[in-house]
Amino acid sequence: MKLVHTADWHLGKYLYGRSLLPDQEYFVREQFLPFLREERPDLVILAGDVFDRAIAPSGALRLFDSFLSGVSALGIPLAVIAGNHDGPDRMAIGGALLRKSGVYLAARPEEVLSPVELMCGDQPVRLFLLPYGEPAEIRAVLGNEELRTFQEAYAALLERAAALAAPDRLNLLAAHCFAAGSVTSASESPVYVGGTGEVSTACFAPFSYTALGHLHAPQRAGERGRYAGSPLKYSFDEANQEKSVTVVEFDGGEPRVSFRSFPPLRDLRVLTGSFEELLARAKKEPCEDYLLCELTDNGPVYLPAEQLRPYWPNLLGLSSHWLAGAGEGSEDGLREQLRHNGTDASAVLREFLTQICGYEPDADDEELFLTALRGEEEEEA
Repeated sequence: MKLVHTADWHLGKYLYGRSLLPDQEYFVREQFLPFLREERPDLVILAGDVFDRAIAPSGALRLFDSFLSGVSALGIPLAVIAGNHDGPDRMAIGGALLRKSGVYLAARPEEVLSPVELMCGDQPVRLFLLPYGEPAEIRAVLGNEELRTFQEAYAALLERAAALAAPDRLNLLAAHCFAAGSVTSASESPVYVGGTGEVSTACFAPFSYTALGHLHAPQRAGERGRYAGSPLKYSFDEANQEKSVTVVEFDGGEPRVSFRSFPPLRDLRVLTGSFEELLARAKKEPCEDYLLCELTDNGPVYLPAEQLRPYWPNLLGLSSHWLAGAGEGSEDGLREQLRHNGTDASAVLREFLTQICGYEPDADDEELFLTALRGEEEEEA
């Protein structure tokens, strides 16, 4: 039996004001669906955060609709659970009708207590679907007012679910939560402070495999749990992550896990170097990747982004080691940083006129500038 596990698509996401929907369309239509057509798995699990926000934009809804149609046309069973970014009521629309096409949508935590029965090849499967749920929701489902933390709530609910596991079947769990000990990324929603948002990986022990969603870095979660991670990079601290979907094969023993990665329409990268080095590289290697540039210059560089963007149109951010800690760009912070770096006002004037105007200032220019600057400082005092 072969399972494809993916999660955290965040359809409709924006990065620094840029819509990632074209990149997501490329992944879904040009890569993932052809991969499923070629691989022919017995089951696909999409473990939550299908959309980036509860009220998803129309383009994201259309893309997900075309994905459902594509998987259904292939005749591959698909299980989808709601994540913390998804609107559960909207996710649940048409669920009963979709089941007739082999698409199993779960939007509420209590649905884990009604497992799906499947035949995957010759393997009977009991599939438990646990969407994201707050402790208050699970407390109401179980009628237990003592459940306060995520650990208490999820442990109690999964204990009930584990009692429904069948020894003669492959018992699979899909869940959306933060497993204790896992590594987070900047693009994820903030995790609860003090460990109250964590769920112990021991909760997954009764199941043959737990397909997790929520964290964007692919990683194990205990002996039988795994995060597939997001298929695309959604923050610059994910620049060095190898994105993929997870393929899990069961053949009587422990599951065999492998990974399939896809080259993105546009990569997301962090580039470091002096401005002259980066500008030379941009002219030599123009591209449309999403970029964050870190300047290592020991002096001011004027309008660096404007000079780089003709070659790198998706330059989304730029930082300078020289200006690090400059009071978040405030005028007083900048002046303090100039003093800290030993850079006087004349040096700033010279760099500005040289880089922007192509003109080397003489002594009279510098004296005029310093006289004007002293006058401004006296007025502020």
